[in-house]
Amino acid sequence: MSLFIRKPLAQLMAQAVDSDKGLKRTLGAGNLIALGVGAIIGAGLFVRTAAAAGEAAGPAVVLSFVVAAIGCAFAGLCYAEFASMIPIAGSAYTYAYATMGEFVAWIIGWALVLEYALASATVAIAWSEYLNNLLGGSIPYEWCHSPFETSVNGVSGIMNLPALLILLILTLILIKGTQESATVNAVIVFVKVAIVLLFIGLGWSFINPSNYTPFFIPEGTPGHEGWNEWGWGGVFGGAAIVFFAFIGFDAVSTAAQEAKNPKRDMPIGILGSLLVCTILYVLFSYVLTGMANWEEFKTAGKEASVAYAINTYMEGYGWLATLISVAILAGFSSVILVMLMGQSRVFYSMSNDGLVPKVFSELHPKFRTPYKSNMILFIFVGLFAAFVPGNVAGDLTSFGTLFAFVLVCAGIWVMRVKNPELVRPFTTPLVPLVPILGMLVCGGLIASLDQNTLLIAFGWMAFGLVLYFGYGKSHSYLRKGK
Repeated sequence: MSLFIRKPLAQLMAQAVDSDKGLKRTLGAGNLIALGVGAIIGAGLFVRTAAAAGEAAGPAVVLSFVVAAIGCAFAGLCYAEFASMIPIAGSAYTYAYATMGEFVAWIIGWALVLEYALASATVAIAWSEYLNNLLGGSIPYEWCHSPFETSVNGVSGIMNLPALLILLILTLILIKGTQESATVNAVIVFVKVAIVLLFIGLGWSFINPSNYTPFFIPEGTPGHEGWNEWGWGGVFGGAAIVFFAFIGFDAVSTAAQEAKNPKRDMPIGILGSLLVCTILYVLFSYVLTGMANWEEFKTAGKEASVAYAINTYMEGYGWLATLISVAILAGFSSVILVMLMGQSRVFYSMSNDGLVPKVFSELHPKFRTPYKSNMILFIFVGLFAAFVPGNVAGDLTSFGTLFAFVLVCAGIWVMRVKNPELVRPFTTPLVPLVPILGMLVCGGLIASLDQNTLLIAFGWMAFGLVLYFGYGKSHSYLRKGK
């Protein structure tokens, strides 16, 4: 039987029908937009902005966000069509199963582990950093850093305990229920967006125009020898770094099986959250790089760049730095919440197809949430958060996201050719142009990632192939005729 056996759409739609044994349909359009914004605005904005400016783009990090947003927009349009047409959990994995077959679906499902699970770990690490900053550094270095990190004083990390704590709390909330999780997320999102707007509004008057000159990092700048570390190459290098800031809108699609009216609400949730966050990102990065020179972000304030900029350049606004740190902690929490939910829903779908063990699709008898999957993910993500540096996990997350986007864009093109007669509540415009542009932009951003990240990512994908041929292929329900 072919590796590219496709799951019939009729079978997928049958799974979408709600039942007493399935996931609850409790989310409306507002909940979905809030989930998207909750997942998007977090570590990417508050941590990766300064990293991209200092390492690759300089003040042109503003353009890096635009480039990344364009790539996301192409992919977002493709996601919106799929999510409205195939309203079940699983996101890109499910779409690939219906269009390009089981083998490709497995690959993309395994890549989504890099996106959602490692995103949770990365943001948990950032949560720990901001908590320590808020507490004045009172947490000992060795208990809030990985064993692979060493302080300027020569102290080596042991494990990141605060990161483990927040992961445990949010896992318990997810087990309690989807609606409860969405309510907690909505409150957090309101606070987070309000604080971002406050920073933009107050920080605008502290912009120093000289910080924008030169706008691009000049060729020959020490420490910026790579093609993607200066000039327009730096803009693309910066885009690959800040692309992490945009993951989240696709996580909305994993909740399709829990949406009340997915055909209408899924496109609104996906594209609406992406639009809101893009506008906020461009304004935020413009203000941040205008307040502090991009070269400062190479060292100073690396773990808390926003608080550093406020304390250094906004005299009399120390309270704002504290307030932002509190809001960031809450914001990071919402990102972790949505990412953990997204990963458990992908495994839920893969388990229902027999490609991963049945334990990942077992629902709580009262809450109807994949509680065992949530607990297993806590252990897996917790190991990364406790023992792996944040920058490594963050770059791997970007690879997983970009790879998924490329395949979703390809899937729309394939579906239009093979199934032109299907009803599409939302239609991606200008096919195949939009999918092709999405594949080119996202593929280019993958190429912009550093070599070590790519080697680790391809090693991860190779390990995934071993698991597929060792377990998934022989246990596939589709192959068994179930």
